[in-house]
Amino acid sequence: MSTVGIVMLVHTALGRAEQVARNWAAGGCPVVIHVDSKVKRHTYNAFVKSLSDLPDVRFSPRHACEWGTWGIVAASQSAAEMMLGYFPEVRHVYLSSGSCLPLRPVKELVSYLDARPRIDFIESATTADVPWTVGGLDHERFTLRFPFSWKRHRVLFDAYVTVQRKLRMKRRIPKGITPHMGSQWWCLTRQTLSAILEDPEREEYDAYFEKVWIPDESYFQTLVRLYSTHIESRSLTLSKFDFQGKPHIFYDDHLQLLRRSDCFVARKIWPHADRLYEAFLTDGDGRGKMAEPQPGKIDRIFAEAVDRRTRGRPGLTMQSRMPREGWENGVTSGKYSVFQGFSDLFEDFEPWLAKATDSRVHGHLFAPERAEYADGQTVMNGALSGSAKIRDYDTHGFMRNLIWNTRGERQCFQFGPGDNQTPAWFMAKDPNAQISVISGAWAVPLFKMNRNFKALRKEAAALQKIEAEFLDILRSPYTKARIRIWTMAEFIEAPMEPLQTIIDEIGSHRMTRLTEAPRMADLQGFGQFLQNLKNQGMHPYLMGDFPVGQDPEEPKPKKRKPYLVR
Repeated sequence: MSTVGIVMLVHTALGRAEQVARNWAAGGCPVVIHVDSKVKRHTYNAFVKSLSDLPDVRFSPRHACEWGTWGIVAASQSAAEMMLGYFPEVRHVYLSSGSCLPLRPVKELVSYLDARPRIDFIESATTADVPWTVGGLDHERFTLRFPFSWKRHRVLFDAYVTVQRKLRMKRRIPKGITPHMGSQWWCLTRQTLSAILEDPEREEYDAYFEKVWIPDESYFQTLVRLYSTHIESRSLTLSKFDFQGKPHIFYDDHLQLLRRSDCFVARKIWPHADRLYEAFLTDGDGRGKMAEPQPGKIDRIFAEAVDRRTRGRPGLTMQSRMPREGWENGVTSGKYSVFQGFSDLFEDFEPWLAKATDSRVHGHLFAPERAEYADGQTVMNGALSGSAKIRDYDTHGFMRNLIWNTRGERQCFQFGPGDNQTPAWFMAKDPNAQISVISGAWAVPLFKMNRNFKALRKEAAALQKIEAEFLDILRSPYTKARIRIWTMAEFIEAPMEPLQTIIDEIGSHRMTRLTEAPRMADLQGFGQFLQNLKNQGMHPYLMGDFPVGQDPEEPKPKKRKPYLVR
């Protein structure tokens, strides 16, 4: 003789519900099924007929059930009353749905509850103590009226809530009760459940909760506090919800995860999860192991799933939509280095840097003509085109893809005032970026050009303005990149130290001290060139102080002093 009765609320996937009902009945549990009245009559009749061979399976009066409305509570009440009336041997009533699936042999659940004859298992906590309410309605769900369906009449629902708030309308909570909330899937003792259903004040309680929002999560959870002598505030049913309050659905690949939980029942199961239904719908050996359900074992995995869904992987965005600025999980997926002015000041800087750091060193990725990939490539990892038109359509996406597609390999590239400046803020706000600038070095290529000086002066003024704006961005309080800025004059005085600092920060496998700098461009006459710009009315201030008659010399490596080995 079983001491556990099962109430099933069914509205879809009736074939699966039949399988589960047969499993409960095979374990000796009487079953009362409520079928949503929205299910068509001929479908309902076929379902009833399919279970007609089981004497301990009954069907309760039907109600229209819709999420967030009173119908689900009314269905639970009707089915529970039938269970208590037809099966006097039942000590515990277990509420489940048609999408619930037993994870352990039925006799284990029976043994577990037989050992706890006076305990009510129902999640029951006040609104101040729960963090899971979603939608902005905590205590207000008990003080406002909700006559409109949230799903079918969302505009009316929201408008009526707004009106009640503005008019400061509040409902009177019935005397003697304190609203509680929790999972709708409970397991109550006969004494507690019958006391709730036979309460002389039930009519008043029903009238009140009928206009509460989502009453199936508060009706029994509140009234159980009036009658229960021992409440375990937890559900024996494993149910997980995402950050929007929607239930997680379990599929075939969750088989081992569900087994690990040790829970008796899980919801919500995908109706086509054949492997799950085949694996769990057995009664085992019925030895009645007393292992405690431990849904906490899999909480970490669900937390990671929610984090992956809401934040994603660092530096990777969904192809279906772009995230709001500041909501992305990391601007890019890995560290990279940006150099401004280095390839202007040093000859063959890219191959020298590649050799010194074992990184992939590109030219100007945002050059007007095309993205200058390393080694003259026109397409990079992930079929990332070097086309300027494609790149400039979404420069931020181009940067994210470049870093993502080359994970595990440090990317270095040149940037300058002659490049597309759109990604300037993107790089400045990226903690993964290392930006090194020799300000004013853009003047070196102009110095070497054989062009009309008037045109050179005009171009120099334009480039200086662009670089000044970029430097303002780098010095902004919103900048999160690793920034190093030198004027050209101070850099060429002692280039080894800043170069060594940059190399160390990138992280070379060799980890050795630099013995020589890359070959510096010939700057003979550069000071006079700057003076000529000044004479023509353009003030080149970003380079630092270059005396007219004193041209810089390329630094020579210091020779080591000889020493004796004895």
